[in-house]
Amino acid sequence: MADATADTVPGDAPPEKKGGKLPLIIGLVLALAGGGGGFYAVQSGLLPFGKSSTAEDHETASGDAEAEPPPLSEKAIDFSDIAFVPVEPIHLSLGHGQNASQLRFRAQLEVNAKYQSDVEKLLPRVTDVLNSYLRAVEVSDLQDALALTRLRAQMLRRINIVTGQDRVRDLLIMEFVLN
Repeated sequence: MADATADTVPGDAPPEKKGGKLPLIIGLVLALAGGGGGFYAVQSGLLPFGKSSTAEDHETASGDAEAEPPPLSEKAIDFSDIAFVPVEPIHLSLGHGQNASQLRFRAQLEVNAKYQSDVEKLLPRVTDVLNSYLRAVEVSDLQDALALTRLRAQMLRRINIVTGQDRVRDLLIMEFVLN
């Protein structure tokens, strides 16, 4: 019979065991827990790195229910430079046959006041672009929670192409009903 020691060459070290993944996993879990705890501590005001948590701030936030917000004129928006142009309501069918749905869409364009008459002259083109785009949309595209945001961005991009850059500030959707 052969000896078990006969297989090893004299002077060879026994094979080293590889380290497991356990220390790496523990380190990762501790790093995530520490990061989450630090975030919570700063956000909740336990540490003074985030929002200031002075006694004045707490009194103002919780004690003064009668405090009024600043008037709109003190905000960053200059209301003398804004005009709203209503877009004709659009009613159209989406889909075919049994799966057809009706869409009612109504919007207003927020425009720079000096371009209001220019945009009003181009309203038939704006309505045409919106109508064409909305007819191309599939009903399944409207099922997503972010669908309205995506549609609004696409419509605003098309409106800016028709009216020219910096004339239309925003597209305000007043009604978007899918039956």
